[in-house]
Amino acid sequence: MTALPLICHTQPHAPLAWREGHMISAALFLQQAEALAARLPQGTHVLNLCTDRYHFALATAAALLRGQCSLLPSAQAPEVLRQLGALAPSLCCLHDGAASEQLAALSCPALYVDEFEASRPRGAHPWHVPQIPAEQLAAVLFTSGTTGSPVPHPKRFGDLVRGVQAQALRMALNQQGGYAILGTVPAQHMFGFESTVLLPLQSAGVLCAARPFFPADIAAALDPLPRPRALCTTPVHLSALLSAGLALPPLDLILCATAPLSAPLARMAEQRYAAPLWEIYGTTETGHLATRRTALEWHWQLWPDVRLSHHGQKWLAQGGHVPEPTPLADVLQPLDEQRFLLHGRSADLVNVAGKRSSLAYLSHQLNTVPGVQDGAYFLREDVRNSLEGVTRLGALAVAPGLAVAHIVAALRERIDPVFLPRPLLLVERLPRNDTGKLPQQALQTLAAELAARSPGLFD
Repeated sequence: MTALPLICHTQPHAPLAWREGHMISAALFLQQAEALAARLPQGTHVLNLCTDRYHFALATAAALLRGQCSLLPSAQAPEVLRQLGALAPSLCCLHDGAASEQLAALSCPALYVDEFEASRPRGAHPWHVPQIPAEQLAAVLFTSGTTGSPVPHPKRFGDLVRGVQAQALRMALNQQGGYAILGTVPAQHMFGFESTVLLPLQSAGVLCAARPFFPADIAAALDPLPRPRALCTTPVHLSALLSAGLALPPLDLILCATAPLSAPLARMAEQRYAAPLWEIYGTTETGHLATRRTALEWHWQLWPDVRLSHHGQKWLAQGGHVPEPTPLADVLQPLDEQRFLLHGRSADLVNVAGKRSSLAYLSHQLNTVPGVQDGAYFLREDVRNSLEGVTRLGALAVAPGLAVAHIVAALRERIDPVFLPRPLLLVERLPRNDTGKLPQQALQTLAAELAARSPGLFD
């Protein structure tokens, strides 16, 4: 069975992580991971709830060393954790300060990872990088099913490594030495797992433990990192950074994913920060599949060994780190074997009065209205439930100082009148999740709450 190194750092004193003002060497990381692995109880799975990215990496490495699989929940609500516990009876929870209600939802052993990070092993240890079987089940990530229950997507170690090595090759990360990578996305999300944890470990880079949220915190977290350094973020965080007008320490690379990124925003980011911005296309089911320089091009470029095929109404990806044909939830237009255009998610398409568009396109048009800081369209479930086959659209917008009539008039110049939102609701903020996404259910719930407080709002 083929085995691959747990990390790609070749020297014991090579910098592997930056945490709270201190550099952590590759040798120390391995020693701490082995100490944690020795304490794991017998079982097949660990539940990784660590929020500190270094703790998360330690927990992931310890599980791999013990031959156990990491469950990575996209949400940590007690009910979600109870459902995951039912999926894996022999479970151990690894955390760095999970809330009491989270731990109470799990009837399993729990280990506090911070205790192992704080300990500094004494004495000389021979330098040896453990090898992990490529076929070993390394992690299970989750998406929400139609019933609301988490749907598991297992990942083998070899497939994960092949995927991030293709990413490192595409972006020439190894040509300038290991990049220090700071992420604003959670490690339990597929984009965060691949780009802020696995990528530095598998390209001899530096993993940054922090997960800053506000622009000033991002600047402060970047400043002490060695160069070359990269920022791994989302369009929402990127927009907030640019709007804040805050100068960042010099950047060498920006990675962006989780939501559509507009070309103007990408160009503004590249000009402001003098660094190339690569947008990444992927799914939880497949991992990263393609990239593009959004400031310069419309098309996406697949990883070298990945190919697309059409089956019925769906496009499938296979090859390289995607061993089986895997359906994609997007509408694609292939240009050749390696390049394609992305037209949005299949479930995002709407048909109103015989005319077709997508929620992503309509939301983009809403956000181009001057003065609209954030906005999104949603399907009106009240109409869909009461009138079979009838689709009506509403929208929420953050637009201080603007009147609804002004925004609607601006939209009328941009889109067909049948797609004008009925109603358009002004709010203080949109219900974005940790990765900046706006689930339709969250938008519909907020709209329903507003309607309950103001009867007649949807008339």
